[in-house]
Amino acid sequence: MGDSHDPDAELVRRVVQGDAAAARRMVAAKLPRLLALGTRILGDVAAAEEIAQESLLRSWRQAPGWRFGAARFDTWLHQVALNLCRDRLRKRRRETLTPEPPERIDPAPLPDQALASMDENRRIERALQALPPRQREAIVLQYYQELSNADAAALMEISVEALESLLSRARRALRELLLETDDDA
Repeated sequence: MGDSHDPDAELVRRVVQGDAAAARRMVAAKLPRLLALGTRILGDVAAAEEIAQESLLRSWRQAPGWRFGAARFDTWLHQVALNLCRDRLRKRRRETLTPEPPERIDPAPLPDQALASMDENRRIERALQALPPRQREAIVLQYYQELSNADAAALMEISVEALESLLSRARRALRELLLETDDDA
């Protein structure tokens, strides 16, 4: 049937059939990554929670008509969350004339940051929030969401070469931002 390459195929089918255990398993598997994506793109845990919940709700509504083979379910779910983050960022820009990075990033570490020091983590998160949105998306998708260059480029609707260029500029900007905070310390 061509869906064997999608590790979520059977789980999605079971969710469509109303299997509550499958739905709980889907939330447990997808929610942490959606929260991490939203938090890193938006710099706001509450907004990230809303984005993650809306992404999962949309996945439940779309699941009955899901056609495997067109895209992997996880890739599609990331696209939904990324689009919701972009919408949120556009709304913020309309609401403020001079968008600035948040003054304070929530100090609660994300699950995958448990070993990082709080101070270093805050410095990195502030630097990440100071990046232009497209550079931030590229860094988050590739490094934090651990997507391949091809998957990240597809989500951002750009070529792999354009993604690599964004990543290069983003890494350079992050280095400069982190060096500035070292100088200020």
